[in-house]
Amino acid sequence: MSPALLSLFALLLVVAVSLTSRVNVGVLAVALAWPIALFAADWKVEQVMATFPSSLFLTLLGVTLLFGIAQANGTMHAVTQRGVRLLRGRAALLPPFVFVLACLISTSGPGAIATTALLAPLAMGLAHRAKAPMLLMALMVGNGANAGNLSPISAIGALVHTLMEQAGLGGHATEVLLMNFAAHALVAIAAWALFGGPAMLRQGRVPMDDEQTPLSRAHTLTLLVGLLWVGSVLVLKFNPGLAAFAAAAVLVVCGAGEDTAMLRQVPWPVLVMVCGVSVLVGVLEKTGGMDLFTTALSTMATPASVNGVIAGITGLLSTYSSTSGVVYPAFLPAVPGLVAKLGGGDALQIAISINVGAALVDVSPLSTIGALCIAAVPAGHDTKPLFRQLLLWGFAMTIVGAAFCQLVVPILIGSP
Repeated sequence: MSPALLSLFALLLVVAVSLTSRVNVGVLAVALAWPIALFAADWKVEQVMATFPSSLFLTLLGVTLLFGIAQANGTMHAVTQRGVRLLRGRAALLPPFVFVLACLISTSGPGAIATTALLAPLAMGLAHRAKAPMLLMALMVGNGANAGNLSPISAIGALVHTLMEQAGLGGHATEVLLMNFAAHALVAIAAWALFGGPAMLRQGRVPMDDEQTPLSRAHTLTLLVGLLWVGSVLVLKFNPGLAAFAAAAVLVVCGAGEDTAMLRQVPWPVLVMVCGVSVLVGVLEKTGGMDLFTTALSTMATPASVNGVIAGITGLLSTYSSTSGVVYPAFLPAVPGLVAKLGGGDALQIAISINVGAALVDVSPLSTIGALCIAAVPAGHDTKPLFRQLLLWGFAMTIVGAAFCQLVVPILIGSP
C-alpha cells in the first residue's frame, strides 16, 4: 500500500477514534505518522521531526501561559464580578450581558473553553436566582464564548490563523472573526426569542450578590500587562505567542503570579492533540495523502454547494470530536487542494465555512463547552432535560451552520 493511502487511512482512523472515545488522538496521530513516514515513505527521523508545528506550539503555549496567570491569580474572576454588578438586578439584561461578557473575555485571549469554565458557574447561578431558563443561559455562555473564539489574540484564533496562513489564506483575520461572530450572534438572538427572552423583559429586578473581590496589586498589574500585550499584537503586529511569553515572564518576575500555578492552567491535552494531529497532517501532505483526502471531499460537493457541504461535514464531526484539536488541523490545510479539485469555489469562504460549521455545534453536551454548562447547574436542578435540549440544539446547528455558510457567507464575503 502506498504511503499516501496509508497516511489517509491513518487520518481517518484518528478522526474515527476522536468520535468514539476520549483517547487523546494527538498521541495516536504521532504513533501512526512516524512508522508510515519511516518505513513506507523511507523518510529520515529528522524529516518526521520537522513536521512538528513548533511555531504553532509556541504561539498556543505563550497565550495560554499568559491567561493561565490571569486565571490563577483571580484577575479574570474579579473583572467578571464587576461586570455582573453593572446589571443592578435587571433580569432582562442577563442573557445579552452574559453573551457580551463571554465574547469579550474569549476575544481577549483565553478562548471559548477557558471562558466557559470561568463564566458558566456564575451564569447558571444567576439564572437560578432570576428564574431564567437554564437552556437560554447555557446558550448565551457557549455562543458568546465561541463568538470571540477566533480573535487573532485568542489561543484558538492563533491556531486557525496559523493554519490558514500555511494554506495560503493569511491576512484575513478580520473576516474570520466577524463571520464567526455574526453566526453565533444570530443563533444567540434566535435562542433568546425562542427560550424565554421576551418573558424576561416583563420581569423586575432580581437579587444579586454585592460582594466582590477587591482589586489587588496583582490584578491591576495583570490587567495593565494584558492591555500592553494586546496593543503590541494589534498595533505593533508582534507575534501573539512570543509576546505572551514576555508578558507572562514580567508578571511572574513582578510577583503577580506563580509559575507553578500558571503551568497548571495550560490545557496540555489540547496542545498535545493539536500538535499531534498536525504532525500526521504534515506526513499526509508530503506523502500525497492530502491529494487523496481532497479528492474524496470533492466528490461530496460542487463549486456552488461546497460552503454548505463542508460546514455540514465539519459540524457533524465536531459534534463528537474536538473542533480545535481534530477538525481545524485536518480540514483547513485541505482547502487549496479542495478548490483545485472542484475546479471552482472561493478558498476563503470555504475556510470560513469550516470555522463556523465546526464551532456552532460546540454547545452540544458532548463537547467541552456544553458539558461545562451542564456541570455548572446549581444543585437541586435536574440536568437531564438540559442535556437533551443542548444535544438537540447542537445537532440542529449542523443544519443551521450549513445554511448560514451556503447562503450568508457569500453575500458578506463576496462571491469569487
